[in-house]
Amino acid sequence: MSGELAANVVHFARALRKAGLPVGPGRTLDAVRALESGIGGRDDVYWTLHALFVSRREHSVVFDQAFHLFWRKRGLIEKLIATLSPNAPATREDRKPEAAALRVAEALGTAKPVPPRQDDPGETLAARLTVSDREVLQAKDFAQMNADEIARAKALIATLSLPDDRVATRRFAPDPSGARIDMRRLLRLALRTGGHPVMLPRRVPARRHPPVVALVDISGSMAEYSRLFLHFLHALGERRDVRSFVFATRLTPISRDLKARDPDEALARAGRHAADWEGGTRISQALHAFNRHWLRRVAHGGPIVLLFTDGLERDPPERLAAETARLRRSCRRLVWLNPLLRYDGFEPRAAGIRAMLPEVDEFRPIHSLASMAELCEALGSGGARRGRMAA
Repeated sequence: MSGELAANVVHFARALRKAGLPVGPGRTLDAVRALESGIGGRDDVYWTLHALFVSRREHSVVFDQAFHLFWRKRGLIEKLIATLSPNAPATREDRKPEAAALRVAEALGTAKPVPPRQDDPGETLAARLTVSDREVLQAKDFAQMNADEIARAKALIATLSLPDDRVATRRFAPDPSGARIDMRRLLRLALRTGGHPVMLPRRVPARRHPPVVALVDISGSMAEYSRLFLHFLHALGERRDVRSFVFATRLTPISRDLKARDPDEALARAGRHAADWEGGTRISQALHAFNRHWLRRVAHGGPIVLLFTDGLERDPPERLAAETARLRRSCRRLVWLNPLLRYDGFEPRAAGIRAMLPEVDEFRPIHSLASMAELCEALGSGGARRGRMAA
């Protein structure tokens, strides 16, 4: 039975590594030795493996889901425990899937448990993308992807990055080749030489990346696209200042939720705070709430605003146009991202779309990895405004 236990621990370690945890062969061997030295129950197995395989706080959620999914085969872990410790009580636990469950389940698809009295250690499949697979995946619509393709798309989204789009600010930074003399620094240095200036320190306007404000529609019609776009915002937030909000029938700030290191945990936190997820749509009410309560807090620094919605609104179009215009006046650029643009024959016939179009700087599709890559290039274009689609 010790061989079966070792085989299961090896497969479990492979699944954790595939799910993103840094689990090497040394830790795997330590885990096998620790379990063979004596275990008292399911909790002992859990915390023994947790101590050996989890080295960062954000990995704990992934490990928790992986442990319960890997050993969920009825009676498997209890039989192994009973063989090693006959007096150990048998326990069973049923859990609902939580954060990282989908990612872990996909990782466990190539690392299934080895049942007792079976010598076949199983096989692991490579999950690498060929060049042709990558091209097909980049052009494929998010709504047409299966679970495996969505998992690969999330990995590619994490690799997207914005070009260097830094802009000049009102603050200054030291620079020997600057055109302006830094008088404050000059006087401080002169104190060291008896009041006689010896050096002429210079400065230039400091440059930084403009912040990004994202307003994401999470109504039922946008559910197939909003989750992957939130993954994009999570990856973007690791390199830029991103302030995120979601809305369906009301506005919910989720910037703090997306600060979690693990993307699945971040989306799970956002889902718990947004009670109207996959509900109806009230775009004008959400924009009004943002303009009234949040605009002055997050719109400093000349942000780029990403409005992610299909524009299908029930409220009067005049109110929607007014709220969109107010938002436009308070930002550097207002970019409307609409998955409906994936259709070649798209025409702005809906009243909400026609009301919003004259008030935005750019109107772009957002339905695939290729469109996300184009968005990154457009955001790094130095703030140049593109032509607007006729309403």
